[in-house]
Amino acid sequence: MTPINEVILNKKTNIHPIWIMRQAGRYLPEFREIRKKNTDFIKLCLNPNLSSEITLQPLKRFELDAAIIFSDILMVPYGLNQGVEFKKNFGPILSDLNLELISSVNENDFVEKIYPIYNAIKIVSNHELVKKKSTIGFVGAPWTLLVYMLNKQSPKLNLKENFFSDKILIEKILVILNKFLKIHIKNQIESGAEIIQIFDSWAGLLKEDDLNKYVFNPTHELVNYVKSLNVPVICFPRGIKDYKKYCNIVQPDVICIDYDTDPLKISDEIRIPVQGGLDPKILLTDRATVKKEAKRYLDIFKDHPYIFNLGHGVLPETDPNMMDYLVKMVKDY
Repeated sequence: MTPINEVILNKKTNIHPIWIMRQAGRYLPEFREIRKKNTDFIKLCLNPNLSSEITLQPLKRFELDAAIIFSDILMVPYGLNQGVEFKKNFGPILSDLNLELISSVNENDFVEKIYPIYNAIKIVSNHELVKKKSTIGFVGAPWTLLVYMLNKQSPKLNLKENFFSDKILIEKILVILNKFLKIHIKNQIESGAEIIQIFDSWAGLLKEDDLNKYVFNPTHELVNYVKSLNVPVICFPRGIKDYKKYCNIVQPDVICIDYDTDPLKISDEIRIPVQGGLDPKILLTDRATVKKEAKRYLDIFKDHPYIFNLGHGVLPETDPNMMDYLVKMVKDY
C-alpha cells in the first residue's frame, strides 16, 4: 500500500506523505522547454507521450509520494464541445455556451475526444518511477465548472452580473456535468488512477444560502460515486468558510485545506484525514521560513492523519531547489 493510501485508509499518523498541487508544470525548466515547443495547451494535454512525461518530471527530481496527471479541469467542457483556449498571462477563455450542442454529446463522443488523457494515465501508472507511489486523477467540481462555462473566463473575485439569471439553464448544465464528470472519473480509474481529487476552486464565491444547491449536494453525489468504485476521494473546496459542515455533508475521504484556513481549528474540528494548507508564497521566501512554516503544519497535525501539500498550486516563479528542500524537510520530520 502506498504512503498516501496508508494515511487515507489506515489513518496512519506516523508517516507524512507529500505531493504538491501543480507539481508538474510551470516552475520546472524542463516543463518550460516542452511548453515552448507546444504553445497550444489543450493539444499538450491531449498528447499522451508529452503529458505523461510532464507528469513524471517532478518525480525524477523530488521524493514525492504521488504522480498527479498533467491535465486540466476544463478538459470536461472541452469534451462537451465548448471551445476552450488558454491565453498567455490571462488564463482560460471559453466560447459562448451552446446548450443544444452540449446536450447532443453522447458518452462515446466525449470519451473519444479526451481519450488521450486516459492513455497518459496508463503510461504513468505503469511507469517504474510510480511504483510504491499513488497515481492521482482529478476533476473540477460541478460548481467550479459551471462558473467557467457561464463566466467564460476565470471569475477572479466576482461572477458576471447576470450569472444566476437563467436558473433553468443552470439546472440543465449541472445535470449534464454530473453525468459526464462520472464518466471522466470512471475512465481515469479504469486507466490506473488510484485516488481522485475534486477541485472546487470557486466554492468561496458563493453565499452561505447557495452552498447546499451548488456545492454540497452535487459534490456529495460525485464523492459517493467515486467511493462506489472503491477509490478514495480528496475534496478541495477552496475559500469555503465552514470546513466542518462541508465534511459532514459531502463526506470526502480526505479534506484539502487552503492557505487562508486556520490549521489549528481544522485539527480540532475535523476527524477525517487532512491535506494541504501551506501558502505557496512561502516557497518564494528563504529556507528558514519554509522550514518554520512547514514544521508548523507538521506539528499541528502530528497526531492526525495528514498529507503534506500546499493550500493551492505551486507558483510559476518557485525555485525548484526550494521545492527540493521542502520535500526533504517533510520526509525528515
